[in-house]
Parts: sequence; C-alpha cells; structure tokens
Amino acid sequence: MWFQDEARVGQQNTCTRIWAEKGTRPRVVKQQQFESAYLFGAVCPAKDRGVALVLPIANTEAMRLHLTEISKAISKGRHGLVIVDQAAWHTTHRLEIPANITLLNLPPVSPELNPVERIWEKLREDSLANRCFKNFNDIVESCCEAWNVFVNKKNNIKSLCSRCWAVLTS
Repeated sequence: MWFQDEARVGQQNTCTRIWAEKGTRPRVVKQQQFESAYLFGAVCPAKDRGVALVLPIANTEAMRLHLTEISKAISKGRHGLVIVDQAAWHTTHRLEIPANITLLNLPPVSPELNPVERIWEKLREDSLANRCFKNFNDIVESCCEAWNVFVNKKNNIKSLCSRCWAVLTS
C-alpha cells in the first residue's frame, strides 16, 4: 500500500518560527518571485520506502510519470494499491495507470487521511522553510536533497506515515 501526494515548493516559500535570543525580533527574508516546482512523493510505510519526482508542473502527464516510478518500486509479481486525493490529474480517465497499480481515492477534502501531508510538514520544517531560492534549479536541488535525507533515514517513513487503519493482510 502506497500513499501519494504532491507539494508545491517555490520562491514564495513557507515562513516558520525560528529560535532567537529572548527580547529580539529575528528577520526572515520573504521572496517575491514566482518560480516553483512540484514535489510528487509516494511512500509505502510497511516497507519503509519512498519514491519521488520533482517536476515543473502538476498535471496528468506528471502524475503518469510518477505512477511509472512507483510501479518500478513495487516488487515483481506484486500489485500496489496507491491511495491518492481527488486532484483532477488523479481522477481523469486520460491518466495511464501501470498494470501493477490500482488507485484508491480518499474522500474529498480529507488531507488528514493522507500521511504524505505529514512528510510535507516535516520537510518544510526541517529543510525547505525560511529559505531563499536563486532559481528553478535551486528549488529542484533543495527538494531532492530534502526528500533524500528524509527517506534515507531508517524508519523515518514507517514512524511518520504508518496508520493502524491502513493495514493490508496477505
């Protein structure tokens, strides 16, 4: 079972709290430019695995590319259930779905059911917030680095994304 979602990361970035000496008011630069990228991520908490792509746009073609990458990560001879929200590019009939994947839509407006949302919070908190990006390539590199650091730490996915209601039995 895989959970999938995408997040926009860009120059109009998230500002979060920062540590500062008591009595001071620290300053954080907020960019006004508009370049951004989309981090498509999917995780399998049971196997503690993740797959991601950083793409310039979120649409049906981008979703197809991401499903292809998820398909490659599914063990040979197995079938993957990919849980997605109801974004237009997830529900269109034009979306080509690999043979070893079935999509399952979450109910509308229920981001709390998708554990990947917690990964976006974690990445922004640890790596992507309060940053200025030089250009599109800098955004892509930062997203890749943040994702790789997160997924390469043993049990990170399992501990943050496991759900007792989302257990498949063989």
